[in-house]
Amino acid sequence: MEAIGTSVARPPASASARDAVTRLSKAVLRNRKATLGLVMFLVLLFVSLFPDLITSAPWNESVVPSDVVSQCQQNAVALGQVPNCAQFAPSWPLYPLGTTQLNYDVLSQLVHATGTTLFATVLISLLVTLISVLIGVTAAYVGGVVDMVLSFVTDVFLVIPALPLLIVLSTYLEGGGLAAIVLVMTVTSWAFGARQLRAQGLSIRTKEFLEAARVRGERRWYVIFVEIMPNMLSLIVAAFLGTSVYVVATMAGLQFLGFGNVGDSITWGTMIYQSQQAMSLESGNTWWLMAPIVAVAFMGTSFALLNYAFDEIANPALRKTGRRRGKRAA
Repeated sequence: MEAIGTSVARPPASASARDAVTRLSKAVLRNRKATLGLVMFLVLLFVSLFPDLITSAPWNESVVPSDVVSQCQQNAVALGQVPNCAQFAPSWPLYPLGTTQLNYDVLSQLVHATGTTLFATVLISLLVTLISVLIGVTAAYVGGVVDMVLSFVTDVFLVIPALPLLIVLSTYLEGGGLAAIVLVMTVTSWAFGARQLRAQGLSIRTKEFLEAARVRGERRWYVIFVEIMPNMLSLIVAAFLGTSVYVVATMAGLQFLGFGNVGDSITWGTMIYQSQQAMSLESGNTWWLMAPIVAVAFMGTSFALLNYAFDEIANPALRKTGRRRGKRAA
């Protein structure tokens, strides 16, 4: 009888997780901005998974025929000019966004850089969110000395200026390529989310369902991962999306400054750095610089729009405001 009573009292973890996911899905579909953000993200995901369906040109090989380059050189010599047969202007359908200084196709680079940039952004955001959850929720639930130590470490990372720390660590890890960017941004970006999640954890640590779990003798890891985290899922997702907006912009900024631009991979930040080094604006090849900048803004906007729905779930005041607006509109 006791075993039966215990099993009945235990809340089903899978049901709680499904309920949380259902609430998030409904929030996205109810919010037009979030739906638009989801569509934009799916476009990026499609480009990342199927780049060859968009362009068949290689991103790291010259796409300008040798006879075109020879004709360009001959024309320049005939006119008494210095041959400059690189960075060709956009030409449909050969190279719609022009070429680089090595006559690589800009569109092909942009498309293939989408997958690398999206993968790095999601990976960094997942690692940052995971660290934030582990430190924030653990500090809130365990309390005592553990809370003091974790809060002190969090405060230290919060007061350290982020950009100088990023530059110093990136310089120290120079030559590490994209892996160095992932490591540096993961180490420097988790503190703010951990502080938010700790505050939320403190607000629910005295709830009845947690008291019931303690009475049942549940272990701490069970309480944290099964009882607390599903109830904080909307805030965790919001933290992930907010981090993603920060990551995609900061990663492009670091690579624009010259950090992490080694290896065989290409990202939008690498394209911005290379176009600036080759003075693409001065040579009239505007799209080589503008295309990756627009792509960074597009990805950041998609994450920001998605964040609206999760803000409504995490903040009851926003839900009430949305309902009032709906009633007034009706």
